[in-house]
Amino acid sequence: MVNPYQNLPEAVTIVEVGPRDGWQNLPEFIPTEQKIILVNALSACGFAEIEVSSFVNPRAIPQLRDANQVFAGIDRVPGTVYSALVPNQRGLQQALAAGVDKIAFFISASETHNQENIGQSIAETMADIEALLKMVSASLRIRVSVSNVFGCPYEGKVPIARVAGLLEKIIAWGVEEITLCDTWGVATPGQIFSLLQYLDDQDIKSDFGLHLHDSSGRALAGVIAGLQWGITRFDTALGGLGGCPFAPGAAGNLATEDLVFCLEEMGIKTGISQDLLLQAANMLEKNVDHLASHMIPFLRGCQSS
Repeated sequence: MVNPYQNLPEAVTIVEVGPRDGWQNLPEFIPTEQKIILVNALSACGFAEIEVSSFVNPRAIPQLRDANQVFAGIDRVPGTVYSALVPNQRGLQQALAAGVDKIAFFISASETHNQENIGQSIAETMADIEALLKMVSASLRIRVSVSNVFGCPYEGKVPIARVAGLLEKIIAWGVEEITLCDTWGVATPGQIFSLLQYLDDQDIKSDFGLHLHDSSGRALAGVIAGLQWGITRFDTALGGLGGCPFAPGAAGNLATEDLVFCLEEMGIKTGISQDLLLQAANMLEKNVDHLASHMIPFLRGCQSS
């Protein structure tokens, strides 16, 4: 019998970004204690990494103004990395003081989106990230996330050569982990194939991950395309929450429970307990009325059968 998954990775790493990306688009402030409870519930599930919050200016994203308190309140589980987004030197100092395990810097491949999101040109943000990298210990884990690599709500398609040029410079700094983000949620499997093929042809190599929003309902198909290229790290958010306040039309992330269920059914190990993940999803469902995921009720039915 032919195994259709025999050439796919045997295991993947799922980075849970719900506590950061999931909350940031919600207008009503989520109590700090509730955020802590969610992170603790996720920690019990077996995630290798949880993106807990972002040390951004509270005026830009008021929802995440309690990043320090959340980091101080969570129960850290050995083996789980607790990361945060950092936009500038002030945010970096706060993140280091909070004991963050991994710093995620970010930049957009779209000039317009970078201006809207960060208030700088791409060149200015690149200079800032390069300077910030020199301020951190070599032992601190670093990731750089590049937004809008497959399309931008302001500029449309983003040239592959521009994306590749940014990645080359980031890799030259010694950054080993880079996440390719479909912030607008428009990527097709073909686009993902084309970008990864181009990077391979240009010998641009790194530990690449995918961060796929599900605006067009193609995120899961995009994961399959990534798996076929050997990508083994994917960002997801519990309940499919998320979105970018500075990317009009961007919907939530690929739902964690959707991806875990599908991958485990394919025989690809995630290291995540579906039972505990379902409990966390049910808890989230009670507190947030507009979940994007369709799998919570489905998984509940599977659990009871």
